[in-house]
Amino acid sequence: MPASAILTGVLLHATPGSVPPEMTWPRVLTGWTLEPVPLIAVLVTAALYLGAVRRLKQRGDRWSVGRSLAFVGGGLGSVLIATQSFLGTYDTVLIWVHMVQHMMLSMIVPIFLALGAPITLLLRVSGSRTHRLVLRVLHSKVAAVLTFPVVAGLLFVLNPYVLYFTPLYQATLEHAWLHDLNHLHFVLIGCLWFWPLIGVDPMPRRMPYGFRMLAAFATMPFHAWLGVTIMSSSTLIAEDWYLNLGRTWGPSPLQDQRMAGGILWTAGELVSLLIFGALFVQWMRESEREARREDRRLDRIDAEVARAERGLPVEGLPAEPQP
Repeated sequence: MPASAILTGVLLHATPGSVPPEMTWPRVLTGWTLEPVPLIAVLVTAALYLGAVRRLKQRGDRWSVGRSLAFVGGGLGSVLIATQSFLGTYDTVLIWVHMVQHMMLSMIVPIFLALGAPITLLLRVSGSRTHRLVLRVLHSKVAAVLTFPVVAGLLFVLNPYVLYFTPLYQATLEHAWLHDLNHLHFVLIGCLWFWPLIGVDPMPRRMPYGFRMLAAFATMPFHAWLGVTIMSSSTLIAEDWYLNLGRTWGPSPLQDQRMAGGILWTAGELVSLLIFGALFVQWMRESEREARREDRRLDRIDAEVARAERGLPVEGLPAEPQP
């Protein structure tokens, strides 16, 4: 496949016998591809979100610029980088590139989308009928089960095991529609796990911070185990695909797989530690706010007692007659 195909930004999925040119540092910057399905999904989602923000402001309400930047810039922008940049160009050629893409779609994107509080925005701009429908979905048994920490956690940690240790991964390489569906699947599973942890939007249940930290900590070893397993395995994942691809540049398929395992191990642990640290900071701030509220409550009680001792009216009660 000619190098101009990458430089012009249009490249179809690699197929056996049709491999993009060698990935070099210049092509890391210029090797953008056109993936119409995720591109359209990102543009439609951004239009809906920004349209809701505009409606809110036209009504005279305020919406945080930071939330908009997190959702559109951090979340949807990361989707574009993961699917349209060199990551989308080489994700079916090098498994380590696919692994970077996997980490972005399943961890980075859901976190930024959660910080954008899309459910809160929808509830604030929707009419009464849509408002009731959203609340009904949030309080449904399906939502309660899917966001239950044990269920969501199992889906999150078992998902890559099922993908990479079954024929499913090779099928996503062979079929473009399944490849796009896999990208969406990464994002949805990540949202089920991270949105209740971050706790910005209303959820079927609100977990205390201590439990959130415990849940985040409990998932950390699974990425490490999977990464080490992939690194140490002598059996190639999607062996038929990578051996028949015809790639003559870059690392060998086994070296490529070991790099992918190292990325999964390192990136998974790093993101989990960042979430763990962020939850700890949020917990400390919430504890400080509760302590300040308790101090104000005690101060009010002390003031009322002092007024009562002086015979002054206390919180709507008539003053006692002075002898």
